[in-house]
Amino acid sequence: MPIDPQVQALLEGMKALGAPDITTLTPEQARAAGEARLKSRRRYWTPVAKCQNATVPGPDGPIPVRIYTPAQSGELSALVYFHGGGFVVGSLDGCDPLCNLLADGAGCVVVSVDYRLAPEHKFPAAPQDCLAVTQWVAANARQLHCNPRQIGVGGESAGAALAAVVALAARDRGGPRLAFQLLLYPVTDATMQSPSYQSNGEGYFLSRDMMAWFWNHYLDPKDDRTNPFISPLHAKSLQGLPPALVITAEFDPLRDEGEAYAEKLDRAGVPVVCTRYPGMIHGFIGFADSLDMGRRAIAQLTSHLRAGFSGYM
Repeated sequence: MPIDPQVQALLEGMKALGAPDITTLTPEQARAAGEARLKSRRRYWTPVAKCQNATVPGPDGPIPVRIYTPAQSGELSALVYFHGGGFVVGSLDGCDPLCNLLADGAGCVVVSVDYRLAPEHKFPAAPQDCLAVTQWVAANARQLHCNPRQIGVGGESAGAALAAVVALAARDRGGPRLAFQLLLYPVTDATMQSPSYQSNGEGYFLSRDMMAWFWNHYLDPKDDRTNPFISPLHAKSLQGLPPALVITAEFDPLRDEGEAYAEKLDRAGVPVVCTRYPGMIHGFIGFADSLDMGRRAIAQLTSHLRAGFSGYM
């Protein structure tokens, strides 16, 4: 299919703004530019009943989190959520709209994690933080008014990679037992060799050069890019992982590795739903204020979260 007309208008609007290519910026400049863009976006969500900032003990000091609690009464499910940004940029504020929508729409507590960023904190700092928060949520589920058997992980892009890695680590390192994983256009293969890197590597918001910039900041040259805790697609086995919803976008360089991960989950006997959104680009759900397909995807996310936590996916 051709690119969606709403996406085309969005890309043209971005181009007209004349924002610098992220690969020409330092990480600090890229983060500042991202925060400036956040302030210019219009609000399109209703805040949940309760939202509070907190800290969780981590392997190298306290980890900031933001906890979203919907108005529903009784025992809830919990989703530990990891923002995107190539392991280098991104923040709690950046994923705040989606976390509000997920908590409200799925009726679950969302714990958003401000994990350490590269290059100041290279691999494995980010997955260590994400696993620590997931373990904390499991240990403190009752205080969060959550069922400890209904804890899931999720994220977008690099955050989806971290969710997949946490699911692997929880399986291999003694828990916690997870009920669901929500993977939005996930990064699963640091080798950057899939065909969609060639067909969608330039001109569609996220580029091949941008991904190389992210990986070079996140990893040391000595790191093995096929390490499953860097590239979950290269894990020897995905058996025993929690059910998953995988979302991909047609015009995304990460499309093929996300779909390959979903296929590998399926072959391992893991219940998985994989949906490719036609005409869309990487990160399209974050533009739900402008894209009809983004709002449609949010409806899918919330319904699948409810079903996944209930064991009916």
